[in-house]
Amino acid sequence: MSKKKLVLIDGNSIAYRAFFALPLLNNDKGIHTNAIYGFTTMLMKIMEEEKPTHVLVAFDAGKTTFRHETFTEYKGGRQKTPPELSEQFPFIRELLKAYGISHYELPNYEADDIIGTLSKKAEQDGFSVKVISGDKDLTQLASEHTTVMITKKGITDMEEYTPEHIREKWEIDVSQIIDMKGLMGDSSDNIPGVPGVGEKTAIKLLKQFSSIEQLLESIDEVSGKKLKEKLEENKEQAVMSKKLATIMTDAPVEITLEEVFYEGIVDEELQMLFKELGFQSLLEKFDFEGGALEELEELSFIVAHEITQEMLAHPSALYVEMLEENYMNGKIIGYGLSNQSGHYFIPTDIARESEGWQEWLRDKSKEKVVYDAKKSIVALKRQGLELNGVSFDSLLAAYIINPAQNHEDFASVGKEYGLSCVQSDEQVYGKGAKQAVPNLDALSEHVARKASMLWDLTEKLKTALKENHQDALFFDLELPLAFILGEMEYQGVKVDRTRLTSMGKELGGKLKELEEKIYELAGETFNINSPKQLGVILFEKLELPVIKKTKTGYSTSADVLEKLQSKHEIVKYILHYRQLGKLNSTYIEGLLKVIHEDSDKVHTRFNQALTQTGRLSSTDPNLQNIPIRLEEGRKIRQAFVPSKEGWVIFAADYSQIELRVLAHISGDDKLMEAFQQDEDVHTKTAMEVFSVSKDDVTSEMRRHAKAVNFGIVYGISDFGLSQSLNITRKEAGEFIERYLDTYPAVKEYMEDIVVEARDKGYVSTLLNRRRYIPELTSRNFNLRSFGERTAMNTPIQGSAADIIKQAMIDMAKRLEEENIEAKLLLQVHDELIFEAPQSEIEKLKTMVPDVMENAVELNVPLKVDFAFGPTWYDAK
Repeated sequence: MSKKKLVLIDGNSIAYRAFFALPLLNNDKGIHTNAIYGFTTMLMKIMEEEKPTHVLVAFDAGKTTFRHETFTEYKGGRQKTPPELSEQFPFIRELLKAYGISHYELPNYEADDIIGTLSKKAEQDGFSVKVISGDKDLTQLASEHTTVMITKKGITDMEEYTPEHIREKWEIDVSQIIDMKGLMGDSSDNIPGVPGVGEKTAIKLLKQFSSIEQLLESIDEVSGKKLKEKLEENKEQAVMSKKLATIMTDAPVEITLEEVFYEGIVDEELQMLFKELGFQSLLEKFDFEGGALEELEELSFIVAHEITQEMLAHPSALYVEMLEENYMNGKIIGYGLSNQSGHYFIPTDIARESEGWQEWLRDKSKEKVVYDAKKSIVALKRQGLELNGVSFDSLLAAYIINPAQNHEDFASVGKEYGLSCVQSDEQVYGKGAKQAVPNLDALSEHVARKASMLWDLTEKLKTALKENHQDALFFDLELPLAFILGEMEYQGVKVDRTRLTSMGKELGGKLKELEEKIYELAGETFNINSPKQLGVILFEKLELPVIKKTKTGYSTSADVLEKLQSKHEIVKYILHYRQLGKLNSTYIEGLLKVIHEDSDKVHTRFNQALTQTGRLSSTDPNLQNIPIRLEEGRKIRQAFVPSKEGWVIFAADYSQIELRVLAHISGDDKLMEAFQQDEDVHTKTAMEVFSVSKDDVTSEMRRHAKAVNFGIVYGISDFGLSQSLNITRKEAGEFIERYLDTYPAVKEYMEDIVVEARDKGYVSTLLNRRRYIPELTSRNFNLRSFGERTAMNTPIQGSAADIIKQAMIDMAKRLEEENIEAKLLLQVHDELIFEAPQSEIEKLKTMVPDVMENAVELNVPLKVDFAFGPTWYDAK
């Protein structure tokens, strides 16, 4: 029988470590995920390397513990947990459940005490024990049978503490760690220790006297008058500090070792959680079993060897089947067709040879319902086929009805509506490297079943849209937009490959210059991209102040370097080096890889059914994310050019659209007045919040006002604002309060919308787009807080998204009506980008703002700025 091994994880410590080690990331539902992601990668590493038989994650139960009876200020210096981290704890617990790992907390005790108690119990029962934490306090548990792993860099690089390692590192025994803590104290836990006694002095004293008690009994033998006085004055404090630092090994823990036996991952739960959180890379790393194929009801269908008029009935459900996600490059592997005459699978070679099929696709009078109109139109167009007559798109309808649902797999959408006649694509095709087209029998049945379910699903979705009063949103906005986006994707945007290559060379040269300058200032060569080597240069050789060291070693993150810019010239060069390096690898090299050889164009795909706010995003490549803060980043737009000689790029963008929507929705008089009078709203806010005249508003005041103006729209917290402005959380909190006092109707809106959302279960945009917020009824405070922020900001962001979508539809109509040659190329956030003949520019200068500013009617005017030039860069 294999030896029993127990892994004990300090949940709070690892979650905090992950949160501060990784960038503050959001998934498409607006949930922060950096701590969850970091925690997951740590778990993966531990489970793979340790292969434990028993596992437990211990959490702190609350702020107050038995130690506060000894010292009321214990952990008193700690700041409140940022809400961006708090909202992630429920998901970490879900992660553990899906992983099959037990978790436990005990009122009045800390996670350390749970770990201490179980580690000693496990040792007595013959287990080997591994303790995982970011807190060196737990090193006191190291023994012959227990190894304590402390995170060093990030959360997966760990230092192994055994009794031997502790003797080597600190020259003391494990039993003396609590004495060392008692003498030197611990600022992170607010353990006072003896003032003026640091680690070196504490170790020196313990080598001579072995313990605090022995030291205090032999205090006359201490050399150094000042040190002796400090010890005399702080005797009781030293003993108390040792007591505070001592982990309990006999806490009243009720969970048993038998209960933490590890039985393995719950595949389905973990897979669903990763999908919900948007952890695509982790989904690919795990070899989830597809599961046994469900027994499906028999479906009678025909594999077409020829296409007859009877098959091409009206209306029909048409399913265009592709294996690849990117339909710009992918191959159609068959068609599903379903209508009153039956269900069919049409092989691509049969379809290609049929004139009747092609004519039916083109015929606008022949009604077709599809799943993903945009994909179907573009994929067919790439085959030289024209698809008209699309009257319904089940993907878009399902997305509008519930944007939180997973729409990637058609089978899961059907199940939401009680239809389970289709297997998932993964079950039929496999995944990753194993993905493949099956034999004709399996392929034809799968695609025919999809068409059959699409036929049955259509009426169910139409009914749901009607019940939700979302018919107009679907038929007047999203479906027409799909056709416009399909045309934009197919048309693509021309990229000057030579210019882009030249930029890459320029950046390479600048990087080389920066590298040499950094080496010169450092006095030696080193790997600038290595945080470890960079940390040694900055904090040991150049002796710059350590901003973030804590328990991870030296942090060289961007926010740390920004704070150090005034301390040494090298820092600004390192920051610039990093920025240019990312530009070169992600954007220059990334774009060059996706330019189509035959057209010199890139064909991005717009995700129309992804975000819960209704915003469009773009992929392969992401053209909405080209950085513009850095001049070198903005210059990448120089490579985007018109596709024809004598044409120019024309760009128009909404000015502060979300703030204008906020003014309209809240009805705040001061905010509306600022826009109605065409004032600078950030200056106006600064004047109100700081109680100064317009002339006295400084650039810093305006910057702060701008951050809170836009922060309110995105449900910013005091922590988030403090990070963006580099001020304390207290200052940030006070600033938000002053803002809400300045605009009382905004405050009232924020309070009322939460009440309304809790009552209805959802919030709506101006065009009746819904977002359901189940978190509002959660018993967990942090999830409820996330729900409240979501309720406040979704109607604003979602309405702004609706407005620009409406503008795109109105613009397409106007261009057609007036027989304008100009073409819409891109939508980037609040901006529309066109290419047009130079001769049409004068007309566009009045037409485009007119259309965009009148897309919807608000209580404040919409304002559009425009520019044009030979490249996208020049149209600024």
